[in-house]
Amino acid sequence: MSNPLASGSLSGSRALVTGSSRGVGADTAQFLAEAGARVVVNYRNKEKRALQLVSKIEENGGSAISIGADLTDPASVAEMLGTVQREFGGLDILVLNASGGMESGMAENYALLLNRDAQVDVLTQALPLMAPGSRVVFVTSHQAHFIRTTETMPEYLPVALSKRAGEDALRDLIPSLEEKGVSFVVVSGDMIEGTITATLLERSNPGAISSRRESAGKLYNVAEFAAEVALAAVEDIPDDNTRLVGDVSDFVAQA
Repeated sequence: MSNPLASGSLSGSRALVTGSSRGVGADTAQFLAEAGARVVVNYRNKEKRALQLVSKIEENGGSAISIGADLTDPASVAEMLGTVQREFGGLDILVLNASGGMESGMAENYALLLNRDAQVDVLTQALPLMAPGSRVVFVTSHQAHFIRTTETMPEYLPVALSKRAGEDALRDLIPSLEEKGVSFVVVSGDMIEGTITATLLERSNPGAISSRRESAGKLYNVAEFAAEVALAAVEDIPDDNTRLVGDVSDFVAQA
């Protein structure tokens, strides 16, 4: 997948991509770095993968650092952002990509803690580091964005509801962001081939992803969707602050 961003177009910019040791976050971080941004690769417990990604970015001429943080722990978030302040001096792009809720062994309210409360906390704590002209990108799914009008797979319902709650809570912050000159955009896509969420869904509901692929006609892969997320960091913001990726006819028809 070629980089959708022009080489050097983000020179001098500083970006933090949450949950970027693998999947969509990792590819988004690479696209931003290739365009010239200095990038923070954030991870929760995949340090080895994060370090490998940093090495790959540096080998390709980019600049990146890795910072581990549990986004559901405000103190851990504060420590991460303190490191960002010391190393980068601020932030120009914040990509809120981290999400979850289908993992085993987590607390019953983990999906809401991560997909709503942590998103708000990360943005609130990061905002003092962001100058006018900065951009916040929240990554979600059509299954979550349209959950009020379109049913989703039962296995995904807790994630969808919590991510929609997170989107709503972040949208409530738009007036305060605009006061600081910081723009906000939601990027919503269908199920993404090759992500951990798709893998877990397929494991709990065999045939779920192939069924969704058949219904949609096409599902984006990780690199294709990451390219759309990276573009959202620089493109003009739609009037409704929402960038819908791919076909949404199955969702809009029921809205």
